Amino acid sequence: MSIWVNQETKVMVQGITGKTALYHTKQMLEYGTKIVAGVTPGKEGTFAEGVPVFNTVDKAKEETGANVSVIYVPAKFAADAILEAVDAELELVICITEHIPIKDMVIVKRYMEGKKTRLIGPNCPGIITPDECKIGIMPGYIHKKGRIGVVSRSGTLTYEAVHQLTQRGVGQSSAVGIGGDPVNGTNFIDVLKAFNEDENTDAVIMIGEIGGNEEEKAAHWVKENMKKPVVGFISGKTAPAGKRMGHAGAIIAGGKGTADEKIRVMESCGISIVDEPTTMGETLVKVLKENNLWRSEYEVRSEKI
Repeated sequence: MSIWVNQETKVMVQGITGKTALYHTKQMLEYGTKIVAGVTPGKEGTFAEGVPVFNTVDKAKEETGANVSVIYVPAKFAADAILEAVDAELELVICITEHIPIKDMVIVKRYMEGKKTRLIGPNCPGIITPDECKIGIMPGYIHKKGRIGVVSRSGTLTYEAVHQLTQRGVGQSSAVGIGGDPVNGTNFIDVLKAFNEDENTDAVIMIGEIGGNEEEKAAHWVKENMKKPVVGFISGKTAPAGKRMGHAGAIIAGGKGTADEKIRVMESCGISIVDEPTTMGETLVKVLKENNLWRSEYEVRSEKI
């Protein structure tokens, strides 16, 4: 099982003729992702990496049956690209683009209220269901099919957690990077809820960072609703107040959003906290064993890395 994407998912790439999009389209195709269409206005009738290109999302959906889009459009056009995908009523849109103005995303967020489309991102690495479907920029080879969910604000730490799990023979059901911007589509609770309902996910690693209060809200949701163990890590412990660290949303403002506060709330809600990023996999294995969730297949080390 998995959440949201699998081997049947049909993907279109918005902005497919750009250099970055072409590179990652090739990587996704090689992984086995069913990329059935690309969208670049004025390029209809051409092909990119063997994929037919259309002028509009509507046309691409109509001609190919694509139900998911990934966006590699420059920041100043990205909000419009998201809105076009929403108007086409795609099931899922993953926006990789970073540096989208916050005011643009506020408009997008409001417009999407009540619509059927789910947005992951922006400024995110994407989503992957190992050995089935990779949508985004994550390195596919470090992933292994399995039963652990991963959700993170940080792309790099997503890869680190996945790599540590795979090294230990522990595969992933799906891994979702929700992005580090202050205004995004899918949040921690959305992903945790999906993993909670997935009968083939045993436990979850949740990776947060300083800034905002999404981790705290997610922790309270876990305490009230989560039936599976959650391992948590918060990055940015040493970040000074008022200084943005990497992501636009990673900033301690008005004394709120500190790592210490997030960790305190998460621990009080029953989440197993990881002190160092190098021990995420180790801690997850410990939690699996403590909860009698360790499986014999976890002993099989991956040959991919």
